Amino acid sequence: MVAMPGLMLLDTPSLYFRAFYGVPESMTAPDGMPVNAVRGLIDMIAMLIRQHSPGELVACMDADWRPAFRVAAIPTYKAHRVASGDVEEVPDTLAPQVPVIEQVLDAVGIARLGVPGYEADDVMGTLAVSAKGQVDIVTGDRDMFQLVDDAQPIRVLYTARGVKNLDLVDEAAVAARYGVPGRSYADFATLRGDPSDGLPGVPGVGDKTAAALITRFGSLEALLRAVDEGGDLTAGQRAKLSAARDYLRVAPAVVRVARDVPIPELDLALPGRTRDPEALAALVERYGLGGPMGRLSEALSQASPA
Repeated sequence: MVAMPGLMLLDTPSLYFRAFYGVPESMTAPDGMPVNAVRGLIDMIAMLIRQHSPGELVACMDADWRPAFRVAAIPTYKAHRVASGDVEEVPDTLAPQVPVIEQVLDAVGIARLGVPGYEADDVMGTLAVSAKGQVDIVTGDRDMFQLVDDAQPIRVLYTARGVKNLDLVDEAAVAARYGVPGRSYADFATLRGDPSDGLPGVPGVGDKTAAALITRFGSLEALLRAVDEGGDLTAGQRAKLSAARDYLRVAPAVVRVARDVPIPELDLALPGRTRDPEALAALVERYGLGGPMGRLSEALSQASPA
């Protein structure tokens, strides 16, 4: 059976950071401005379209990379990545490329969506669970594993080894790697913590213990009931979990991807033709993007129905 074209969601910040570090800064525009992230991202999108033939594609963005509701719950959330005020620390040569990326996506006609007050993760979560068919989420963020669902299906195309060597993550892959089903990944991650996001986790509870506890009790909520009601826990486990009770009370709202983001009306279809040819031509000339844009245009033309 041939799979019907589905919805592909791009974790755009994750991808352009990967492009920035994976493509040499010697890739510059005619005026000398580095465009390695721009060129790399365009080539990534072209490759994904060629390999997976999505019917719909959305470049999801961080309208708010550190949402207030998450910081209010856990003030350390992403605090180590703050440059000043509430501005994310971004390499000096990457920051000017992000608006160019947005302009290119808009001119091509690829749907681009960020929602005020939410991260790209939340946009992807809401679009994924509301979709009617297959969803592929392209990301380097393990938090997205919580969305994996074989029934829909929702899969993660994980970029840890690069876009050329994507790891396809379904429920079996999550279970094999972490010992918990995908639907329990957020609870598992809450217990274990994630230093890259400033989430402390429960001191003394690592991957194996977190997986064992979630598998035994089924959910973080059930585990905490067992702590309160004298359930089947060792004295050490009960002490660790009790000491971390304040953290465990607020952490789920931080770790769990929002699934109720207000999504505006948006045409998600893969563009059959360039939305704004004049604007795109000007961008290609100004930033020297002829090669990657040619590859993206070819991929789009091959993907579009005749």
